[in-house]
Amino acid sequence: MAYLDGKSIAITGAGRGIGRAVALACASYGANVVVNDYGVSIDGADPTSEVAEAVVAEIKAAGGNAVAVADSVTTMQGGQNIVQAAVDNFGRIDGVVCVAGILRERMLFNMSEEEWDPVIETHLKGTFTVFRAAAPIFREQKSGTLIGFTSGAFAASVAQANYSAAKGGIVSLVRSAAAGMYKYGVTANCIAPVAKSRMSGNVPFGLEMGEPEDVAPMVVFLLGDAARHVTGQVYTANGGKIAVWNQPAEVREMSKDGRWTPEEIAERFDEVGQEPVAMIARLDEMAKAAASGEKPNA
Repeated sequence: MAYLDGKSIAITGAGRGIGRAVALACASYGANVVVNDYGVSIDGADPTSEVAEAVVAEIKAAGGNAVAVADSVTTMQGGQNIVQAAVDNFGRIDGVVCVAGILRERMLFNMSEEEWDPVIETHLKGTFTVFRAAAPIFREQKSGTLIGFTSGAFAASVAQANYSAAKGGIVSLVRSAAAGMYKYGVTANCIAPVAKSRMSGNVPFGLEMGEPEDVAPMVVFLLGDAARHVTGQVYTANGGKIAVWNQPAEVREMSKDGRWTPEEIAERFDEVGQEPVAMIARLDEMAKAAASGEKPNA
C-alpha cells in the first residue's frame, strides 16, 4: 500500500501501544519510519532502548524501512536528533507524530513538583522539541505534517492535573503551529485517542475503548496528501468512531457603557452565565447514583 510511499515520518513513543501501532501502519503504507522511544516505564523511569529496536525489527521483517532512536524528547537535542535521524537515513522528513508520554496521577491537593514537572516535560515540552526541530525544514520545503497527541482529559480530569494541563497545552501548541505554519503549506493537527494502552488502565467510568490499531489509520490519513487541507483540528479516534472537536469561541456576552461594578455583574450575570462542564456533570450523576444505591452508567 503506497498511501505514504516515499515519505519519511518520525514517531515518538513508538516502542509500545499507540505509537507502535502508528509506526507499523506508516511503514505498511510505504513510509520510511524513525521509531523513537526512550523505553521508560509508565512513570518515566528505567529507560531502555530495546523497545524501539524491537519495532524496527518488526517493520524490517515485513519489508519496511525503519531506524531506531532512543533519545529523550524532553531535551532540545533529543528532539533534534529524532528529526535529524530521518534526514540522515532517508534524505528527508515529511511528518512528525508525537505520542510519547508518561503518567503520575495524584489529586491536585497532594501533587508534588516532582510529579508535575516530568509529565509536563514529557508531553508538552516533548511535543515542542520535535515540532521545533521539524518546523524550519518544513518551512524551507513548504510542506510537512505536525501531529500532536492530546486526550479528552484536556477538557478536565479528576486526578490528573499535570496530565490534563500538558494535554491542553498540546492542543494550544498545535493550533498555534497550524496558524504560524499555514502560509508555508504545513499542517498541524491533534489526535485524542481512546484506546487500550499502558496509560489507559486508569481511564474513569468504564469508558469503551478501541485498540491502538484503530487510532493509526487517522494518523496515516493526516500524514498523506489527501489531508493537505486539514489543519488546526482535534480528532478523537475510538474503535470505529472518528470525531472532531469544536473550536474555542465566545458563546454569549453582556455589555454596558463604561466599567462594570461587581454588583452590576451579579445582577446581570445570567446573561452570560456558565457553560456546562461535562466532567462535573458526570461527577454529579455518579454522586446521585451512589446515594441511591444505583450503579452509574458508563
